[in-house]
Amino acid sequence: MTTLFAFAGAIALLVVFHELGHYWVARRCGVKVLRFSLGFGKVIYSKRFAGSDTEWVISAVPLGGYVKMLDEREEAVVPEELAYAFNRKPVLQRMAIVAAGPLANFLLAIVLYWVLFVHGVPGLKPVLGNVPPGSPAAIAQLQPGETIVSINGESIPSWQELRWRLLELALRQGRVTVEGRTAESGLLAHELDLGGLEAKDLDGEFLDKLGLALYQPIVLPVVGSVAEGGVAQLAGLQSGDRILRANGVTMQRWMDVVEAIRAHPGQSIQFDIQRGDMTLELSLIPRSDMESGKAVGKIGAGPKVDEAEWKKMYTEVSYGPLDALRQSLRKTWETTVISLKMLVKMVMGEVSMKNLSGPITIADYAGQSAAMGMVAYFGFLALISISLGVLNLLPVPVLDGGHLLYYAAELVKGSPVSERAWEIGQNIGIALLGTLMVFAVYNDINRLVAG
Repeated sequence: MTTLFAFAGAIALLVVFHELGHYWVARRCGVKVLRFSLGFGKVIYSKRFAGSDTEWVISAVPLGGYVKMLDEREEAVVPEELAYAFNRKPVLQRMAIVAAGPLANFLLAIVLYWVLFVHGVPGLKPVLGNVPPGSPAAIAQLQPGETIVSINGESIPSWQELRWRLLELALRQGRVTVEGRTAESGLLAHELDLGGLEAKDLDGEFLDKLGLALYQPIVLPVVGSVAEGGVAQLAGLQSGDRILRANGVTMQRWMDVVEAIRAHPGQSIQFDIQRGDMTLELSLIPRSDMESGKAVGKIGAGPKVDEAEWKKMYTEVSYGPLDALRQSLRKTWETTVISLKMLVKMVMGEVSMKNLSGPITIADYAGQSAAMGMVAYFGFLALISISLGVLNLLPVPVLDGGHLLYYAAELVKGSPVSERAWEIGQNIGIALLGTLMVFAVYNDINRLVAG
């Protein structure tokens, strides 16, 4: 239910804001708006306010919406209302009306980011963990425990910002200047080479390829929680037990335990357990679960975590109202640029089409972000609003960007594009969008099946 409500709320907000952009500019340009619809298809609710020409409706299919304006190309217009018809307006006004929808989505993202930056965005401090020998990070002499301060002179307040900044720079490739600070050496400058990244690396966790990993406090192999009715509980494992060995192999960290269990689905594991002053032997058989097409073992137990150590890793990034506005404008611009670059690379075949997401994945992310709190949900809404704005500005007939392309051609040639050209363009646009939707839904289903 959280997912459904979060998804419905996101779609309603984004669509209403987009269509209000069209509606507001149309009214400012003197165009008569006949209907403002949230959703497509059969009308299930309708309202007309006193003295208004506009019918406000909710339609049966909630994946979108539209603003219907008076237009001679769609129906006959009485002579006394011709001045209020969309098609009779100057081409620049028509372009402004069409562009207003996507621009409203960018404005919504700016407002959402501004609220987040004023409120404060939680994150993790950009502290490096293990740096693998031979990796670009090691070659740049970045050190474990080093806190990243800036990249190319831009401040890096959190690990999330570090990842975002490097993703943007990775699309350009080349070298970047990374400044870090250690307790012993003070401020250090490094030249990190991003040239070794390939397009396929951007499909996954590209920071691993660079040798950059977030520092994580050591979690000892001590059981913190045991799931009711799980393998661990049935085998006699208890909270507070320290796992010394698994099949004779010494366990130094909790991840050692996890790896041993995952590697033995449906196979017996002999644990040596320290419980208080006693040392016990305990055998269990991890249940077998499928992940990404591979069987892995699980026992239903979690580690005992030192919350004080983890709290030291948390930070909150916030700004004053004016600085927050600058940051929200920057964030919206950078997200737009990255989205466009990724789209271009997909079209060129340099980045996998697996990056496309459809309504199922969007609904899933809406539910997950809503469950995490309003800060995460607002961030999700801002990102999707930008994506919607970028998508609608693409020069594809059917979309707002396609209409802008036709009006730009009209501006150059001095006369409207022929009805035949519009019809051909519409068919091409529908075919392109249909193909993209097939890819997106396939990716959604594949993610669900493959985990």
